Amino acid sequence: MPGGKKLPIFRLIFVKSLMSTMRDGIKETNFNFPGQVGFYRGKVRDVYIFEDKLAVVASDRISAFDVVLPRAIPYKGQVLNQIAFHFLNATKDVVPNWVLGSPHPNVTIGRRCEPFKVEMVIRGYLAGHAWRTYRSGKRELCGVTLPEGLKENDPLPFPIITPTTKADEGHDEDISKADILGNGIVSPADYEKLESYTHALFATGTEMAKEKGLILVDTKYEFGKYGDQILLIDEIHTPDSSRYFYADGYEERQQRGEAQKQLSKEFVRQWLIANGFQGLDGQQIPEMTDEIVQDISSRYIELYENITGESFVKDSLDNINEAIQNSIVSHT
Repeated sequence: MPGGKKLPIFRLIFVKSLMSTMRDGIKETNFNFPGQVGFYRGKVRDVYIFEDKLAVVASDRISAFDVVLPRAIPYKGQVLNQIAFHFLNATKDVVPNWVLGSPHPNVTIGRRCEPFKVEMVIRGYLAGHAWRTYRSGKRELCGVTLPEGLKENDPLPFPIITPTTKADEGHDEDISKADILGNGIVSPADYEKLESYTHALFATGTEMAKEKGLILVDTKYEFGKYGDQILLIDEIHTPDSSRYFYADGYEERQQRGEAQKQLSKEFVRQWLIANGFQGLDGQQIPEMTDEIVQDISSRYIELYENITGESFVKDSLDNINEAIQNSIVSHT
Protein backbone atom coordinates (compact mmCIF):
# COMPACT_ATOMS: atom_id res chain seq x y z
CA MET A 1 0.00 0.00 0.00
CA PRO A 2 1.39 3.42 -0.82
CA GLY A 3 2.92 4.98 2.26
CA GLY A 4 5.92 6.51 3.93
CA LYS A 5 7.04 5.16 7.30
CA LYS A 6 6.29 1.84 8.96
CA LEU A 7 3.54 -0.05 7.18
CA PRO A 8 1.17 -2.51 8.88
CA ILE A 9 1.92 -6.21 8.93
CA PHE A 10 -0.96 -8.44 7.82
CA ARG A 11 -1.40 -12.09 8.68
CA LEU A 12 -0.31 -13.85 5.53
CA ILE A 13 -1.40 -17.44 5.04
CA PHE A 14 0.11 -18.76 1.86
CA VAL A 15 2.95 -21.06 0.84
CA LYS A 16 6.05 -18.96 0.26
CA SER A 17 7.68 -19.40 -3.10
CA LEU A 18 9.45 -17.51 -5.80
CA MET A 19 7.28 -15.99 -8.48
CA SER A 20 4.96 -18.63 -9.88
CA THR A 21 3.41 -17.91 -13.25
CA MET A 22 1.71 -21.14 -14.21
CA ARG A 23 -1.73 -22.28 -13.15
CA ASP A 24 -1.58 -20.56 -9.77
CA GLY A 25 -0.46 -17.17 -11.07
CA ILE A 26 2.02 -14.82 -9.39
CA LYS A 27 2.38 -15.76 -5.73
CA GLU A 28 5.11 -13.25 -4.82
CA THR A 29 8.10 -11.33 -6.10
CA ASN A 30 11.54 -10.98 -4.55
CA PHE A 31 13.53 -8.21 -6.25
CA ASN A 32 16.35 -6.00 -5.01
CA PHE A 33 16.63 -2.73 -6.95
CA PRO A 34 19.33 -0.03 -7.04
CA GLY A 35 18.17 2.82 -4.81
CA GLN A 36 15.61 0.66 -3.00
CA VAL A 37 15.28 1.68 0.66
CA GLY A 38 12.60 -0.73 1.80
CA PHE A 39 10.15 -3.49 0.94
CA TYR A 40 6.70 -4.40 2.16
CA ARG A 41 4.58 -7.44 1.34
CA GLY A 42 0.91 -6.74 1.84
CA LYS A 43 -2.05 -9.03 1.52
CA VAL A 44 -2.03 -8.89 -2.27
CA ARG A 45 0.68 -6.44 -3.31
CA ASP A 46 4.47 -6.36 -3.10
CA VAL A 47 5.68 -2.81 -2.52
CA TYR A 48 9.23 -1.69 -3.36
CA ILE A 49 10.09 1.53 -1.55
CA PHE A 50 12.42 4.18 -2.92
CA GLU A 51 13.35 7.59 -1.53
CA ASP A 52 10.37 9.44 -3.01
CA LYS A 53 8.56 6.75 -5.02
CA LEU A 54 6.86 3.40 -4.64
CA ALA A 55 6.76 0.55 -7.15
CA VAL A 56 3.72 -1.60 -6.44
CA VAL A 57 3.43 -5.09 -7.95
CA ALA A 58 -0.09 -6.50 -7.99
CA SER A 59 0.32 -10.22 -7.35
CA ASP A 60 -2.34 -12.87 -7.95
CA ARG A 61 -2.78 -13.51 -4.22
CA ILE A 62 -6.33 -13.21 -2.92
CA SER A 63 -7.41 -12.33 0.61
CA ALA A 64 -10.65 -12.52 2.54
CA PHE A 65 -11.33 -11.84 6.22
CA ASP A 66 -7.78 -10.41 6.42
CA VAL A 67 -6.32 -13.80 5.49
CA VAL A 68 -4.41 -14.55 2.30
CA LEU A 69 -5.82 -17.73 0.79
CA PRO A 70 -3.45 -20.56 -0.15
CA ARG A 71 -3.81 -20.40 -3.94
CA ALA A 72 -3.23 -17.47 -6.25
CA ILE A 73 -5.81 -16.52 -8.88
CA PRO A 74 -4.39 -16.29 -12.42
CA TYR A 75 -4.59 -12.76 -13.91
CA LYS A 76 -6.21 -11.29 -10.77
CA GLY A 77 -3.24 -8.96 -10.25
CA GLN A 78 -3.38 -7.69 -13.82
CA VAL A 79 -7.13 -7.14 -13.50
CA LEU A 80 -6.80 -5.19 -10.26
CA ASN A 81 -3.88 -3.10 -11.42
CA GLN A 82 -5.46 -2.17 -14.74
CA ILE A 83 -8.89 -1.39 -13.26
CA ALA A 84 -7.29 0.75 -10.55
CA PHE A 85 -5.16 2.59 -13.10
CA HIS A 86 -8.25 3.11 -15.28
CA PHE A 87 -10.16 4.75 -12.43
CA LEU A 88 -7.23 6.67 -10.98
CA ASN A 89 -6.61 8.18 -14.38
CA ALA A 90 -10.32 8.92 -14.87
CA THR A 91 -10.70 10.63 -11.46
CA LYS A 92 -7.42 12.56 -11.23
CA ASP A 93 -9.26 15.82 -11.96
CA VAL A 94 -11.76 15.05 -9.17
CA VAL A 95 -9.18 14.12 -6.53
CA PRO A 96 -5.38 14.25 -6.97
CA ASN A 97 -3.71 10.84 -6.62
CA TRP A 98 -0.34 9.22 -6.11
CA VAL A 99 0.13 7.61 -9.56
CA LEU A 100 2.99 8.50 -11.91
CA GLY A 101 2.54 5.63 -14.37
CA SER A 102 1.92 1.93 -15.04
CA PRO A 103 4.88 0.54 -17.00
CA HIS A 104 3.64 -3.08 -16.84
CA PRO A 105 0.12 -4.59 -16.53
CA ASN A 106 0.95 -5.70 -12.97
CA VAL A 107 2.91 -2.62 -11.88
CA THR A 108 2.10 0.93 -10.77
CA ILE A 109 4.73 3.56 -9.97
CA GLY A 110 3.75 6.48 -7.77
CA ARG A 111 4.64 9.08 -5.18
CA ARG A 112 5.59 7.87 -1.74
CA CYS A 113 3.03 9.27 0.69
CA GLU A 114 2.48 9.15 4.43
CA PRO A 115 -0.83 7.24 4.75
CA PHE A 116 -3.66 8.21 7.05
CA LYS A 117 -4.38 5.44 9.55
CA VAL A 118 -8.01 5.06 8.48
CA GLU A 119 -9.78 3.67 5.44
CA MET A 120 -12.74 5.69 4.20
CA VAL A 121 -15.46 3.13 3.52
CA ILE A 122 -18.58 4.52 1.83
CA ARG A 123 -21.84 2.65 1.34
CA GLY A 124 -24.85 3.38 -0.86
CA TYR A 125 -26.64 0.10 -0.14
CA LEU A 126 -27.14 -2.22 2.83
CA ALA A 127 -24.88 -5.10 1.84
CA GLY A 128 -21.97 -7.19 3.07
CA HIS A 129 -20.62 -6.24 6.48
CA ALA A 130 -23.25 -3.51 6.92
CA TRP A 131 -26.06 -6.02 6.32
CA ARG A 132 -24.53 -8.59 8.66
CA THR A 133 -24.35 -5.90 11.37
CA TYR A 134 -27.95 -4.80 10.68
CA ARG A 135 -29.23 -8.40 10.63
CA SER A 136 -27.71 -8.94 14.10
CA GLY A 137 -30.09 -6.29 15.44
CA LYS A 138 -27.72 -3.34 15.61
CA ARG A 139 -28.91 -0.06 14.11
CA GLU A 140 -25.72 1.93 14.43
CA LEU A 141 -22.61 1.45 12.31
CA CYS A 142 -19.51 3.60 12.91
CA GLY A 143 -21.64 6.21 14.64
CA VAL A 144 -24.20 6.33 11.80
CA THR A 145 -27.79 5.42 12.67
CA LEU A 146 -29.50 3.16 10.14
CA PRO A 147 -33.28 3.31 9.59
CA GLU A 148 -35.64 0.49 10.50
CA GLY A 149 -37.31 -1.75 7.96
CA LEU A 150 -34.46 -2.28 5.51
CA LYS A 151 -33.83 -5.51 3.64
CA GLU A 152 -30.51 -6.87 2.43
CA ASN A 153 -29.21 -4.91 -0.58
CA ASP A 154 -31.76 -2.10 -0.19
CA PRO A 155 -30.51 1.39 -1.09
CA LEU A 156 -29.69 3.59 1.89
CA PRO A 157 -31.40 6.99 2.12
CA PHE A 158 -28.03 8.54 1.21
CA PRO A 159 -24.42 7.31 1.02
CA ILE A 160 -22.86 6.87 4.46
CA ILE A 161 -19.19 6.83 5.45
CA THR A 162 -18.24 3.99 7.82
CA PRO A 163 -14.47 4.23 8.39
CA THR A 164 -12.18 1.48 9.58
CA THR A 165 -8.86 1.68 11.35
CA LYS A 166 -5.65 0.53 9.68
CA ALA A 167 -4.42 -1.98 12.21
CA ASP A 168 -0.68 -2.71 12.53
CA GLU A 169 -1.62 -6.34 13.18
CA GLY A 170 -4.79 -8.39 12.81
CA HIS A 171 -8.14 -7.16 11.59
CA ASP A 172 -9.12 -3.63 10.66
CA GLU A 173 -11.85 -2.37 13.01
CA ASP A 174 -14.90 -0.18 12.52
CA ILE A 175 -14.50 3.28 13.99
CA SER A 176 -16.68 6.37 14.17
CA LYS A 177 -15.83 9.88 13.03
CA ALA A 178 -16.11 11.02 16.65
CA ASP A 179 -13.51 8.49 17.78
CA ILE A 180 -11.16 9.34 14.89
CA LEU A 181 -11.23 13.01 15.85
CA GLY A 182 -11.36 12.39 19.60
CA ASN A 183 -8.28 10.18 19.49
CA GLY A 184 -6.37 12.55 17.23
CA ILE A 185 -5.99 9.94 14.48
CA VAL A 186 -6.81 12.57 11.84
CA SER A 187 -7.04 16.32 12.34
CA PRO A 188 -10.49 17.94 11.91
CA ALA A 189 -9.35 19.89 8.85
CA ASP A 190 -7.86 16.83 7.17
CA TYR A 191 -10.87 14.66 8.01
CA GLU A 192 -13.22 17.19 6.48
CA LYS A 193 -11.17 16.95 3.28
CA LEU A 194 -11.19 13.15 3.40
CA GLU A 195 -14.99 13.14 3.70
CA SER A 196 -15.35 15.57 0.82
CA TYR A 197 -13.00 13.58 -1.41
CA THR A 198 -14.75 10.31 -0.48
CA HIS A 199 -18.19 11.59 -1.47
CA ALA A 200 -16.84 13.11 -4.70
CA LEU A 201 -15.11 9.89 -5.73
CA PHE A 202 -18.15 7.77 -4.90
CA ALA A 203 -20.41 10.04 -6.94
CA THR A 204 -18.04 9.82 -9.92
CA GLY A 205 -17.63 6.05 -9.53
CA THR A 206 -21.42 5.65 -9.32
CA GLU A 207 -21.91 7.51 -12.60
CA MET A 208 -19.15 5.55 -14.34
CA ALA A 209 -20.68 2.27 -13.14
CA LYS A 210 -24.16 3.36 -14.26
CA GLU A 211 -22.86 3.96 -17.79
CA LYS A 212 -21.80 0.29 -17.87
CA GLY A 213 -25.05 -1.09 -16.47
CA LEU A 214 -23.66 -1.56 -12.96
CA ILE A 215 -24.45 -0.23 -9.50
CA LEU A 216 -21.54 0.77 -7.28
CA VAL A 217 -22.80 -0.57 -3.95
CA ASP A 218 -19.94 0.26 -1.60
CA THR A 219 -16.21 0.85 -1.77
CA LYS A 220 -13.25 2.12 0.21
CA TYR A 221 -10.66 4.80 -0.38
CA GLU A 222 -7.28 5.35 1.22
CA PHE A 223 -5.48 8.67 1.40
CA GLY A 224 -2.03 9.90 2.30
CA LYS A 225 -0.02 13.10 2.47
CA TYR A 226 2.70 14.06 0.03
CA GLY A 227 4.17 17.09 1.74
CA ASP A 228 1.13 19.16 2.67
CA GLN A 229 -1.05 17.76 -0.12
CA ILE A 230 -3.65 15.05 0.49
CA LEU A 231 -3.55 12.43 -2.27
CA LEU A 232 -5.73 9.43 -3.04
CA ILE A 233 -3.54 6.33 -2.71
CA ASP A 234 -3.86 2.59 -3.26
CA GLU A 235 -6.35 1.01 -5.70
CA ILE A 236 -9.90 2.24 -6.30
CA HIS A 237 -13.12 0.72 -7.65
CA THR A 238 -11.64 -2.76 -8.05
CA PRO A 239 -13.42 -5.97 -7.00
CA ASP A 240 -11.06 -6.17 -4.01
CA SER A 241 -12.11 -2.76 -2.72
CA SER A 242 -15.65 -2.43 -4.11
CA ARG A 243 -18.96 -4.21 -4.57
CA TYR A 244 -21.02 -3.94 -7.75
CA PHE A 245 -24.56 -5.10 -8.61
CA TYR A 246 -25.90 -5.51 -12.13
CA ALA A 247 -28.48 -2.75 -12.64
CA ASP A 248 -30.57 -4.85 -15.00
CA GLY A 249 -33.06 -6.78 -12.89
CA TYR A 250 -32.01 -5.19 -9.59
CA GLU A 251 -35.52 -3.95 -8.67
CA GLU A 252 -37.19 -7.22 -9.62
CA ARG A 253 -34.72 -9.25 -7.57
CA GLN A 254 -35.26 -6.99 -4.55
CA GLN A 255 -39.04 -7.29 -4.81
CA ARG A 256 -38.82 -11.08 -4.96
CA GLY A 257 -36.31 -11.21 -2.12
CA GLU A 258 -33.70 -12.85 -4.33
CA ALA A 259 -29.94 -12.50 -4.09
CA GLN A 260 -28.51 -9.77 -6.29
CA LYS A 261 -26.32 -10.61 -9.22
CA GLN A 262 -23.07 -8.98 -8.29
CA LEU A 263 -19.48 -8.50 -9.31
CA SER A 264 -17.30 -8.26 -6.22
CA LYS A 265 -15.22 -10.35 -3.87
CA GLU A 266 -18.32 -11.02 -1.75
CA PHE A 267 -18.92 -14.32 -3.54
CA VAL A 268 -15.51 -15.47 -2.26
CA ARG A 269 -16.46 -14.49 1.29
CA GLN A 270 -19.81 -16.26 0.98
CA TRP A 271 -18.10 -19.41 -0.30
CA LEU A 272 -15.75 -19.33 2.69
CA ILE A 273 -18.61 -18.70 5.15
CA ALA A 274 -20.62 -21.59 3.63
CA ASN A 275 -17.58 -23.81 4.21
CA GLY A 276 -17.08 -22.78 7.83
CA PHE A 277 -14.38 -20.13 7.52
CA GLN A 278 -14.52 -16.47 8.57
CA GLY A 279 -10.87 -15.92 9.50
CA LEU A 280 -11.37 -16.86 13.15
CA ASP A 281 -8.81 -18.73 15.21
CA GLY A 282 -9.06 -22.48 14.82
CA GLN A 283 -10.95 -22.36 11.52
CA GLN A 284 -9.51 -24.11 8.49
CA ILE A 285 -9.53 -22.63 5.00
CA PRO A 286 -11.57 -24.89 2.70
CA GLU A 287 -9.87 -26.60 -0.22
CA MET A 288 -9.48 -24.35 -3.25
CA THR A 289 -10.03 -26.72 -6.15
CA ASP A 290 -8.98 -25.96 -9.71
CA GLU A 291 -12.65 -25.27 -10.48
CA ILE A 292 -12.93 -22.70 -7.69
CA VAL A 293 -9.69 -20.99 -8.75
CA GLN A 294 -10.80 -20.82 -12.40
CA ASP A 295 -14.25 -19.51 -11.43
CA ILE A 296 -12.75 -16.71 -9.34
CA SER A 297 -10.34 -15.81 -12.16
CA SER A 298 -13.18 -15.68 -14.69
CA ARG A 299 -15.29 -13.46 -12.46
CA TYR A 300 -12.43 -10.99 -12.00
CA ILE A 301 -11.98 -10.81 -15.77
CA GLU A 302 -15.76 -10.38 -16.16
CA LEU A 303 -15.68 -7.38 -13.86
CA TYR A 304 -12.81 -5.84 -15.79
CA GLU A 305 -14.67 -6.12 -19.07
CA ASN A 306 -17.95 -4.87 -17.63
CA ILE A 307 -16.57 -1.90 -15.75
CA THR A 308 -14.11 -0.72 -18.40
CA GLY A 309 -16.10 -1.69 -21.49
CA GLU A 310 -12.93 -3.18 -22.96
CA SER A 311 -11.88 -6.75 -23.72
CA PHE A 312 -9.36 -8.14 -21.28
CA VAL A 313 -6.05 -9.04 -22.91
CA LYS A 314 -4.11 -11.59 -20.89
CA ASP A 315 -0.49 -10.53 -20.55
CA SER A 316 2.11 -13.08 -21.59
CA LEU A 317 3.42 -15.19 -18.75
CA ASP A 318 6.69 -15.83 -20.56
CA ASN A 319 9.57 -14.28 -18.61
CA ILE A 320 7.10 -12.20 -16.60
CA ASN A 321 9.51 -12.01 -13.66
CA GLU A 322 12.10 -10.32 -15.85
CA ALA A 323 9.51 -8.09 -17.56
CA ILE A 324 8.19 -6.78 -14.23
CA GLN A 325 11.71 -6.23 -12.91
CA ASN A 326 12.82 -4.33 -16.02
CA SER A 327 9.71 -2.15 -15.98
CA ILE A 328 10.49 -1.01 -12.43
CA VAL A 329 14.19 -0.44 -13.11
CA SER A 330 13.37 1.82 -16.04
CA HIS A 331 10.92 3.97 -14.05
CA THR A 332 12.61 4.45 -10.67
